[in-house]
Amino acid sequence: MIRHIPTEPFLPTEGIHNLRDYGGYSVAGGGRVKTGLLLRSGHHADASPADLETVAGLDLRYVIDLRGDSERSRNTCIRPDGFDAQVLYFQGETAGLAPHLEAAEGSIDAASAHHAMVELYGALPDREGLNSVLRDYFKALARGEGASLVHCAAGKDRTGIAVDLLHHILGVHPDDAMHDYLLTNHSPRNDERIAHGMNMLGSKYGTKDEATARMLMGVDAEFLEAARHSVKSRFGSVETYLEQALSVDADMRATIKAELVDA
Repeated sequence: MIRHIPTEPFLPTEGIHNLRDYGGYSVAGGGRVKTGLLLRSGHHADASPADLETVAGLDLRYVIDLRGDSERSRNTCIRPDGFDAQVLYFQGETAGLAPHLEAAEGSIDAASAHHAMVELYGALPDREGLNSVLRDYFKALARGEGASLVHCAAGKDRTGIAVDLLHHILGVHPDDAMHDYLLTNHSPRNDERIAHGMNMLGSKYGTKDEATARMLMGVDAEFLEAARHSVKSRFGSVETYLEQALSVDADMRATIKAELVDA
């Protein structure tokens, strides 16, 4: 079966990393995820005036910030004039650090960084702070009130898990969902971001070679598969996890799909 995969999901930005539309994918049973309603990115603390104009043009009704209190304090998002979207977040911590920074603490090379990221992804579905804001994310989507943007720090780990869960609900093929996840590695100005990340990681955790920095700052299929496996091994199925951990039952899943899929 030939599936539709969006070719130009990225929006032009200067200070917001990885801003893109994660709609457009074909779904099981026919139809396609609507575009213009589902956006994802990294944080907006470094947004330029042009970026703010771009964000204003999205006409967002909800922003779902998957970061915890300390992360939001360190990198407070800048909002455009007239911004009136509701910002949903968890009061507390959703991760001690952004997962790529948490993994950096004990990593000495690319192999150990890879192992640390796999372990962290496997543990993310058990983090109650993250689960709490994910519950709000799905409730917002079920309301069908307009466009939403979900983000974390780098827009790749917690955001990647959130988007993968939504794609599952909507019936996006797992391979297409993985394609969307891996697009982070091909985002505009990614090499510039990696270079910045190397400097940041070096100042905090000691010098990292480029391969290690790319492992920590990028995404890998094994990372997301670790989260998928963790959900299934702990709950038996994604649907059971959605129901028991995130309060997303069959009726809510059907409502979300009705709101976000064009027949």
